[in-house]
Amino acid sequence: MYFPIYRPRRMRKNEQLRSMVRETTLSPKDFIYPLFVVEGKGVKKPIKSMPGVFQMSLENIVKESKEVYKLGIPAVILFGIPKKKDDVGSEAYNPKGIVQQAIKRIKKACPDLLVITDVCLCEFTDHGHCGIIRDGYLQNDETLELLAQSALSHAAAGADMVAPSDMMDGRVMAIRDILDESGYGNIPIMSYAAKYASAYYGPFRDVAESAPKFGDRRSYQMDPANSTEALREVALDVEEGADIVMVKPALSYLDIIYKIKDKFDLPVAAYNVSGEFSMIKAAAKLGYIDGERVMMETLLSMKRAGADIIITYFAKEAAKVLSR
Repeated sequence: MYFPIYRPRRMRKNEQLRSMVRETTLSPKDFIYPLFVVEGKGVKKPIKSMPGVFQMSLENIVKESKEVYKLGIPAVILFGIPKKKDDVGSEAYNPKGIVQQAIKRIKKACPDLLVITDVCLCEFTDHGHCGIIRDGYLQNDETLELLAQSALSHAAAGADMVAPSDMMDGRVMAIRDILDESGYGNIPIMSYAAKYASAYYGPFRDVAESAPKFGDRRSYQMDPANSTEALREVALDVEEGADIVMVKPALSYLDIIYKIKDKFDLPVAAYNVSGEFSMIKAAAKLGYIDGERVMMETLLSMKRAGADIIITYFAKEAAKVLSR
């Protein structure tokens, strides 16, 4: 079909026509909302680099979870910031740790909200790296046992899903094995399968208090230049028992999302990370962009690329826009 017989603009004439032929749509059910829990009472500490994001104590986490559920968002992902940190991240797998307490409180107050837990050690170690450090290098196999114990403690507390974000080789298998052996074979794993060593994580490290005290994470997170390697990483995690695979960050890695969705018959999650969120917020505050429209366009790009699930700090705002 060619002009003048075919005129694509006919189907763009008004919103009714545009919506009728729209190929990609967003729903609040596509979103997972990140929450950051800290010890103490009455805490709702704003994060300067992430407007609208807070560190919250347990009672405020529960209130926030109820609001998230009322907006039609089906799930939250929990990150914990303990008072006590050590070189092996022992609070990460403490049955009475802050994340474990939050799981129980949320599930009691809002049982139908899915509680997903980030499984990593970086927020819990005094050096800020994602595992055991010896001679300045992160020890892969020694770290696996601690990650598995962390995931098990989350499942025992009532988590609906665990999400390992550490990028250790073999961690999905280690977690799958311990969950299955301990009677939690029904707990799914959402693997941060293609997690890149990205500069977009800066604001997250403010809220999670997880910046490395030395060096960086390029020896275990992926090189941003690589895409074929992402397919190998995903294949490994699928073989080890991952139920959902994730790409992080999302916006600069839409090609990776597309390739993974095209190759693997599994749900794909995209993490719309802190730097992506904060850039939009900052530009909107300065009047450079229409923040709401750019927010929705950004989320739509991730869905269009192939993401089935989007983890985003915009979840509440976007859900309100979609409910209009």
